[in-house]
Amino acid sequence: MPGKLPALLTSLAFVLVNAVLPNISIAEENRVTFPANIDKLVHYTTVTRGEVEEILTTQEAIDAVANNQPIPYGTHVVIRFHRDREITRYFVMQKGRGWGQDYPNGRTKDWQFQFYNADQSIKLEENTQRCQSCHARRASDQFIYTFDELKDFQ
Repeated sequence: MPGKLPALLTSLAFVLVNAVLPNISIAEENRVTFPANIDKLVHYTTVTRGEVEEILTTQEAIDAVANNQPIPYGTHVVIRFHRDREITRYFVMQKGRGWGQDYPNGRTKDWQFQFYNADQSIKLEENTQRCQSCHARRASDQFIYTFDELKDFQ
């Protein structure tokens, strides 16, 4: 039995990992909510990177950017992903007063991020920490990659 113990432990570990890992959520807990008014958001640009990505936000955010003002608290910026004309998922950025305090280094000031499934439930297997890290590089554009498109939208 002593010679078989390492193999038995390896097998047991494999079973446990495969039983547990598919159920582990890597979505970061945060304050983002799915926008209740998604049908009222303005589609200001489209990006195609494998999927068609329609990017939407509020008219208030568009007006603020056009007037060189900060995007208002409460704003949602949404990417609606399509493949074969079907919505596959959503990516939501939301700005909330004081939300940057939720993280030791402030990361993206008061913006937080979340992925959602097509049915608008949180997409638990998406890691939004990498979104935070990437968007942190866009501080001069209010953390938005499509800031120029937002600024030019009429």
